[in-house]
Parts: sequence; structure tokens; C-alpha cells
Amino acid sequence: MSTKKSLLELASNTTPCDEYDPNSMPVDQARQYIKAFLSPVTKKENINLHAALGRVLAEEIRATHNVPNHDNSAMDGYAFNADDLNEGLTRLKVTGTIFAGNPLTGSFARGACVRIMTGAAIPTGADTVIAQERVETLDDSIQFKDVPTRGANVRRAGEDLQAGQVVLNIGHRISPADLGLIASLGIGEIKVYRKLRASFFSTGDELASIGNPLETGQVYDSNRYTLFGMLSRMGVEIQDLGAIPDDPILLEKTLIKAAESSDVILTSGGVSVGEADYMKQLLQKLGQVLFWKIAMKPGRPLAFGKIGNAHYFGLPGNPVAVMVTFYQFVRQAMLILMGELKPASTPMFNVICTTPIRKLKGRTEFQRGILYTSEDGNWQVRTTGNQSSGVLSSMSQANCFIVLNDDVGNLEAGATVKVQLFDGVI
Repeated sequence: MSTKKSLLELASNTTPCDEYDPNSMPVDQARQYIKAFLSPVTKKENINLHAALGRVLAEEIRATHNVPNHDNSAMDGYAFNADDLNEGLTRLKVTGTIFAGNPLTGSFARGACVRIMTGAAIPTGADTVIAQERVETLDDSIQFKDVPTRGANVRRAGEDLQAGQVVLNIGHRISPADLGLIASLGIGEIKVYRKLRASFFSTGDELASIGNPLETGQVYDSNRYTLFGMLSRMGVEIQDLGAIPDDPILLEKTLIKAAESSDVILTSGGVSVGEADYMKQLLQKLGQVLFWKIAMKPGRPLAFGKIGNAHYFGLPGNPVAVMVTFYQFVRQAMLILMGELKPASTPMFNVICTTPIRKLKGRTEFQRGILYTSEDGNWQVRTTGNQSSGVLSSMSQANCFIVLNDDVGNLEAGATVKVQLFDGVI
């Protein structure tokens, strides 16, 4: 089923969509609908490994050789053949020294041993390494304090990766560890999906730009700066289209411009009940956009759909609500659009909340919290206080969301709650 058909059906006929309620869409249900309508980028490009962090693989990475490519020592010590000790020897003569990158030249003498450094190749005929701390050195020999098992402290060729093995799959987003892994295979260039292009703008006559004096009834446009920060951390190409007043002609021109050059369009404001109707009319004129009231706080109003080939997210106007809806809906969607096949869900874990929480049942709440360690070393969380969606300072103070499901009501101090960390979200 195509994206166009699915959106139109959802907008006009609720029968095929179980539990669809436009007045109180559950958070998880909205996530599922969004995921179903996404069209990831498909264009590929070759890039240098230095530029690959955060990019999504468009082809498999296979091991070009065994890693490690030779048996080597896991520590500084002495390499020998375990059969020599089985013959009753407890003292072996040291006949040489092997450093990493400089293998032993000549043959390895049975009944003897060689001094070996971490990472150095195990000489032919040796099969075991004993740590230097576990022997006594006597002139040109070593005396064993105890006998290690055969193969101890030896890293086998191919123990990490075997030649031809698939190391990283298509749709994998490159992490710092992956950079080193790919480099260990001698690969300096990889094929990835092109960068996602995102445009965003704010709407409203009340918005003033930084540097201009505030008139009565105006506020500075902070949403564009938080959106810029969150998009920057995702590594996408960004186009900031500014703050657009409540003028249908300007809004239409801006939406068309964004749709022509972007994969994703984000707006803040203009999607709440009571706001200018022409914003909704424009979106429905130019594309297929659904307006939902999500059963959540903050961030109840949300619009989602497509304008041309661009995916559209209409976020609320309140500063905190913009960030919450971005983290809970937009982030995961953008990772999929970037080509990532299985973006990991943001981890949550349970901790004790040291402050009471006021909450109504029937909706999911994302309260701002401060996660900290108590004097006894246990993790705890407290709220930032005022949870109004206009208190942007609470997001600056917080380091996590306290996630309260729809079946949770008021909580006393000492209750166990779920927290979702900000760091690592994007």
C-alpha cells in the first residue's frame, strides 16, 4: 500500500485503523502510524572513513582478512610449547625476544622459550604464553611458579573476525567503534546513503528575531535554535527558513520552497486548536497531512504527513513541547529516513523519585527530571519543579525525562518511576 493511499484512508476512513481516535491518539499508536508512512532515502555515495561517523551503510562491510591475522600474545611474558612442561621440565632457557611487528626469525627451539611482548606473533612450535609475573628469571632461564593450561594467553588468528565474514550490515549507523573496526580491515572508503535534508521554520506574528527589541505581546523565537541543535546532533543537512508571520501567502511560499529541497519539513506552531485555520488549510492543500491530538503532556497537538515528497512534522509552539515531540516522534522517524533499518529505542530504567508528582490518568507525561546519585551511591531522580510547557529553563536544567504512562496518576515521593536520559538520545 502506497504512502499516499494510506494517508488518505487514515484521514477519511477510521474503520481500517483499529483504535484510531483523532481526539486522543495514544503515543505508541502515533509512532506506529508515522513509521508505516516513511520513505527512506535510497541514493548512495562513497565517502572517506574520516567522514563516516553517524552515516548509514548502504552496503555490507566484510572482513578482508582474519582479525587478528596471526596467532599473537595477549600479554607480556614467555612463549613456549606446553608439551615441554608435560615432560617434567619446570625451567626453560630463554633463546630470544619477539616484539609486536617483528616476528621471530629462524626456528623455535623445543625445550626452550622466548620472551614475547603483547601483540607479537606466536612463533611456530609454541602454543602457550605465561605472564612474566608468574615466573622467576634465573640468568638466561625462567623457572615456572605454576603451570598454565595449553593455549593460555594466546589470541588465535580469526578469533575476532574471519575473512569473508559480514562485519556490518546495510542500514547500520556508524559509531566511533565502527570506525576503528572498519579501519582494522584496511578499508578507507565506504558506501553510505546520502545525508537527509531537513528544513524548518517557526510560525506566528508574535515571534521576534534575536537582536530586535521586543514589542508588547512578542517573544523571541527560541524554537528554531532548539530545533537547529537537535538536528545538528543527528548529522543531517539543515536549512533554517526563519520565522514566518501568520500570512497565508508567505507560509505557502515557504512550505513549497521547503518541499522542493528537503526530505523533512519541521514547523513549530500553527497546529493547535484555535490557531490560524489557514495553516491547516494550506497543509491540506499542498499535501496530505493528518492532525492528531496525542494523549500526552506536553505536546498534545501534532501534525504529520507529506508535502510533495517531503515528510512533514507540525510541532506545537510551546518551547518544551517542541523538544518533547521531537525526541518522542521525530528522532526515531528521521533515523529510519536516513536508512537505518533498526534504530534502537531510547533505553529507560527504573529509579526512585524523591519528589511527589502530580499527574492525571489517561495520558502519557514526559516530565523533566534531574537524575543524580544519592549519598549511598544509588541513582535517584527529582523533578525540575514547574512542568509548564512554556518553561524552557526546565529543559536546560534537566538531564532526563520522567516517563509516566497513561495508567499512572499522582505519585508520592519515594515511588519508582521510569527515566529516559537526554544524553545519547541523539
